[in-house]
Amino acid sequence: MAASRRQAEARGTGVRAAKAAATRARMLDAARALFVERGYAATTMQAIAQEAGVAVQTLYFTFATKRAILKEVLDVAVAGDTEPVATLDRPWAAEVMAAPPMEQLRRHVDATARIHERVVPVVEVLRSAAAADPEIAELWQTTVSQRHTVMTAFAGALAAKTALRGGTTVARAADVLLAVLAPEIYHLLVLQRGWSPEEWREWAFDALVRQLLPDEE
Repeated sequence: MAASRRQAEARGTGVRAAKAAATRARMLDAARALFVERGYAATTMQAIAQEAGVAVQTLYFTFATKRAILKEVLDVAVAGDTEPVATLDRPWAAEVMAAPPMEQLRRHVDATARIHERVVPVVEVLRSAAAADPEIAELWQTTVSQRHTVMTAFAGALAAKTALRGGTTVARAADVLLAVLAPEIYHLLVLQRGWSPEEWREWAFDALVRQLLPDEE
C-alpha cells in the first residue's frame, strides 16, 4: 500500500511538473511574439498574460519581472530549448572545437546560422530597448560579454590546432569571431539587405578563413 501511494504521488508530481513546464513555455511564446511585434516597452505583463491565457498573477509568480521574461526568452532562443545547459557545454560546441581548423570554422558558421534564425528578432528587441531602459542596457552588455566569452573559447580551440594568420592572438581572433558572427550583422545582411541565409553563411565562412587561417589551410 505504501509503495502504491508513493507511486501515485510520484505520478501526480510528474503531471504537475509537466503542466507547469507547458504553462511556462506558453507564457514565453506569448512574450516572444508580443516583444517582436510591439517592442519591449509597449508590451505589458497584462498583455503577455492575456496572450498566454493565464492570470497576470501567474506570470508575476513565475517570472517576477518583465526583464526576467525577456532574458529567458533570449536564453531559450539561443539554446533552442529550455535545458539549463551553457553553450560551451552543449554537444554541438564540443564537436565544433574538436574539428580540424577549416572544418571548425565551417561548423561554427553553420551552427551560428541556425541559432540566428531563432535569436535575431529577440536580439533586436533587446538592442532597441537598451537605448531607453538602463536595466535592459545592462542585460545587453551582459549578453555581449557572454558572446565574447564563448568566442574566446572557440578562438582558443582554433589556435591550439594551427598558427593563426599573421600572428593573430587569441584575443584578436575572438574579436573577429564576435564581429563576423554577430546577430546584428546577420540582421543587417539577411533581414534588411535581403541576403539569403546561405549567402550569409558563405560570406561569414570566407571572411573567417581569410582573417584567421594561414594560407596553407
